[in-house]
Amino acid sequence: MTVEAQTAGRGTVRRLAGALHRRPRLRLGLLLSAPLLWLAVLYLGSLAVLFVSAFWTTNSFTSEVVKVWSTDNFHALFTTPVYRQVILRSVGVALAVTVLCAVIAFPLAFYTARVARPKWRPLLVVAILTPLWASYLVKVYAWRLILSEGGLADWMLKPFGLSGPGYGLPATVLTLTYLWLPYMVLPIHTALVQLPANLLDASADLGARAGRTFRSVVLPMVLPSVAAGSIFTFSLSLGDYITVQIVGGKTQLIGNLVYSNIELNLPMAATLATVPVAVIVLYLLAMRRTGALSSL
Repeated sequence: MTVEAQTAGRGTVRRLAGALHRRPRLRLGLLLSAPLLWLAVLYLGSLAVLFVSAFWTTNSFTSEVVKVWSTDNFHALFTTPVYRQVILRSVGVALAVTVLCAVIAFPLAFYTARVARPKWRPLLVVAILTPLWASYLVKVYAWRLILSEGGLADWMLKPFGLSGPGYGLPATVLTLTYLWLPYMVLPIHTALVQLPANLLDASADLGARAGRTFRSVVLPMVLPSVAAGSIFTFSLSLGDYITVQIVGGKTQLIGNLVYSNIELNLPMAATLATVPVAVIVLYLLAMRRTGALSSL
């Protein structure tokens, strides 16, 4: 390459750098173009294909997909009692897991953020997050052993004349609560760490007891973080289908129906898969009013 060509190349680079420096919006747009393209093509494109295929049908004789526009799948979804029961059960499981995670996570996070000694707090947070480092299947199968007949749950409850829940809906809720609990603890812990101590002192100086301080000071400031954690616990529980297959016994959730229909009736599987997407979108819109999205 000649000296003139090298000089021209450097000049072009300098002009381009100067143009980007003078136009910050253009620079930001170029930086975001690759991830936005990835999001649009793979994620939003996949959702579009999912939604379109939900309006197709299946040949009852050959089981081949017939790409003809029809609303039969959605009609069957809302008129078949089994589908309605599974949808309501799935939403109920997700809500139950979310409530249990919030009830367990709040005192846990309060202890790690406000009660424990400062030198122990990072270690406690690491201990809470440690289960996330283990394999999903390892944790679920561990709970399968715990809840099995004659397992650890039966052994611990036997002196009280009780037995473990076994496999079924309670086992599914219990296992999902264990799996997603760290996602609720972490945002609540962060909010409690950021809670100014002088607010608690001021509340006590004004004569408020612990319960009143919790209701009037702590809870309003931490509620957006609870809502933020609930987005994870709710969405992850609603879309889960492996846990219920391992510890759910004969229980069926939306994920099971989607999985069982993928090979037999792909359009119906796509129709069922649109339900959690729609429910999660509605849940996000509801949580947006609480300020949860800004706490993520």
